[in-house]
Amino acid sequence: MSWGTELWDQFDNLEKHTQWGIDILEKYIKFVKERTDIELSYAKQLRNLSKKYQPKKNSKEEEEYKYTACKAFLSTLNEMNDYAGQHEVISENMTSQITVDLMRYVQELKQERKSNFHDGRKAQQHIETCWKQLESSKRRFERDCKEADRAQQYFEKMDADINVTKADVEKARQQAQLRHQMAEDSKADYSSILQRFNQEQWEYYHTHIPNIFQKIQEMEERRIVRIGESMKTYAEVDRQVIPIIGKCLDGIVKAAESIDQKNDSQLVVEAYKSGFEPPGDIEFEDYTQPMKRTVSENSLSSSKEGKSELRFGGKSRGKLWPFIKKNKLVSLLTSPHQPPPPPPASASPSAVPNGPQSPKQQKEPLSHRFNEFMTSKPKIHCFRSLKRGLSLKLGATPEDFSNLPPEQRRKKLQQKVDDLNKEIQKETDQRDAITKMKDVYLKNPQMGDPTSLDHKLAEVTQNIERLRLETQKFEAWLAEVEGRLPARSEQARRQSGMYDGQTHQTVTNCAQDRESSPDGSYTEEQSQESELKVLATDFDDEFDDEEPLPAIGTCKALYTFEGQNEGTISVVEGEMLSVIEEDKGDGWTRIRRNEDEEGYVPTSYVEVYLDKNAKGAKTYI
Repeated sequence: MSWGTELWDQFDNLEKHTQWGIDILEKYIKFVKERTDIELSYAKQLRNLSKKYQPKKNSKEEEEYKYTACKAFLSTLNEMNDYAGQHEVISENMTSQITVDLMRYVQELKQERKSNFHDGRKAQQHIETCWKQLESSKRRFERDCKEADRAQQYFEKMDADINVTKADVEKARQQAQLRHQMAEDSKADYSSILQRFNQEQWEYYHTHIPNIFQKIQEMEERRIVRIGESMKTYAEVDRQVIPIIGKCLDGIVKAAESIDQKNDSQLVVEAYKSGFEPPGDIEFEDYTQPMKRTVSENSLSSSKEGKSELRFGGKSRGKLWPFIKKNKLVSLLTSPHQPPPPPPASASPSAVPNGPQSPKQQKEPLSHRFNEFMTSKPKIHCFRSLKRGLSLKLGATPEDFSNLPPEQRRKKLQQKVDDLNKEIQKETDQRDAITKMKDVYLKNPQMGDPTSLDHKLAEVTQNIERLRLETQKFEAWLAEVEGRLPARSEQARRQSGMYDGQTHQTVTNCAQDRESSPDGSYTEEQSQESELKVLATDFDDEFDDEEPLPAIGTCKALYTFEGQNEGTISVVEGEMLSVIEEDKGDGWTRIRRNEDEEGYVPTSYVEVYLDKNAKGAKTYI
């Protein structure tokens, strides 16, 4: 089957068909280019996704990746990054092995097609020229024959006419002969051109056109073969990365199988274990026995002096609270210690039953309230607790991590010791290197001045000494936590011993109680709570004659609040009450109802109308 013999008369159709073939090839190239763009875009999106969920350095997220589930997720992100790399490989291979080659081949194909059809058109023009010559020779021969026939007829007519002279007859005869000769010459010329045209036509249809069409056929077949090979390459490029992609997926599966829930549970224990013992049973408080109040302050002082001496080393009751009124004491002992709840989303009566809730906290023993009062006033028997309390209020972390529970504090101190040891080792290596360099300079003075290293060596030595002192300090705190040393050093006791014998017992208790307080405050043992309750009761008796705080304004309850915790008071929406202490920045306002009920409510639950002339009221602009 040959296009030259089968399609000898389909030159124009073959030209259209070959152009369509080139268009198909260019369309396939465009398809591959778009596929490579998609692969690159997909790889970029995968990499961005992996980068987005990578843990940030020096952040809390980085600490969370100690759990096996988080480690598996991190491995998944890394495998996805490699997975994205394989899609980049697909794009690169398709571009180099398919797109570039096919684009170059298309240019060659266009040149070859142009050359073949140029030769075909040239052959067509040649045969058309031969045909025109044949037609011209044929028309000339026909014309000469007609002229010779008319000349012959004219001669015969003149020869038959007796009235015509002999000269005219001879002239007509010569003219007829000339026309006959011209007709013979045209005939010979026509015959020659006809033979030549037939030869050219035979060569055109049996030699030139078949050869040209054969070349075009071979060109088209090569194009078809090439596009088929490109499609195979297209599949092979994908197939080559399948094993690596499979390894990436196997890595994800392996990471998922490495998750150990027991290990993660143990890590949670290590991270949050406080080291405290669970609280014991709460003693029953009998309120059926009426409280016996004394009338005379002297008798009160004398009757309670023994108990006061037991706790405060014989200090006089009258000198213990010289600058504090009863209302301030009660306020400190009963005010809530947590942020107030936010106001409800709706103020409608239907939203009240399921609306805001009072602060959720356990009622602290009165001894805890009293102890907080002790550690927040100028009369403090433990200056270390004051320093720590101030640092906590300012938002700073104590250097000895005393704000943490014992177990967490031990871990932080151990980590600090390890970090300091690493820094010491680093500085030591640097000192050794400088020492060796100095020895080299001493042996070879031309290499450098040994004295130029003295300043650097002294600086490094000073850093090592400073780090060692820091390490000893943290090791002492660590040993204190682990029980290898007494709770307080003798130096600390001397620093806190400015009260001599009356405060010695208090200082010891403050240091010991730091290991048993969940929130880092120095509270008392349960065995001392009953004594503190008696002391608080005595303070109530002592200040019973004090006048209540004056009202500094009024307020209107915007929402219903159920005061279920100690120090709070319940209010109903729309109720008008007296304000006796405004918000101090903790979100609570102290109010009074009917001169006998006082308590705190969230500031956001009431609308306050302060009396500008009242004592203690602030002026709002």
